[in-house]
Amino acid sequence: MNSRLIELETLIESEQRSFYKSGKALKQIRDERLYRDLLFDSFEAYLKSRWDMSRSQAYRLIEAARIIDNLSPIGDTLPENEAQLRALVKLTPFDQRRIWRDFIGAGLELNAGNIQRFVSKYGNKEKARTDLTNIISAAYKQAVLTMLEQIRLAGQDGWSSTSRQAAFFWLAVMKDKIRLKV
Repeated sequence: MNSRLIELETLIESEQRSFYKSGKALKQIRDERLYRDLLFDSFEAYLKSRWDMSRSQAYRLIEAARIIDNLSPIGDTLPENEAQLRALVKLTPFDQRRIWRDFIGAGLELNAGNIQRFVSKYGNKEKARTDLTNIISAAYKQAVLTMLEQIRLAGQDGWSSTSRQAAFFWLAVMKDKIRLKV
């Protein structure tokens, strides 16, 4: 029998509670078609006979391992089980990292329900934020255009009548005021 297959199966058997290691091992068995060494025609048949595991469960473990690999460079706090990762599956790797960082920063208890609610709420905020960018009053738009003109004029005179430092200060004040109103 293939020694790599024996090694991977031993890992799955001893680490069934470790979804990450199991997912990585299952991926390798599937990708390298090592199940054929045990005379199985398909990965699904191997899963059912050897592990009494459905195809969908195996693929969830494989996907969970992929997401852990994606999240691990950004911090020490990682999901503790495959169920906690389900809400992140449909996101891009960039969004997985961004949302996970924000979830950890929110200080919520690490459980599948909290993660699901956070991802759903976060997704709704992103959609709402994107959808609202075209809503601007004529007065607000005029104020912004006037401010941009002032910035252009200040730049033309070498920032002598209004310093660049003052411009950044007032920009920060405006940002803070906008954030407080949200």
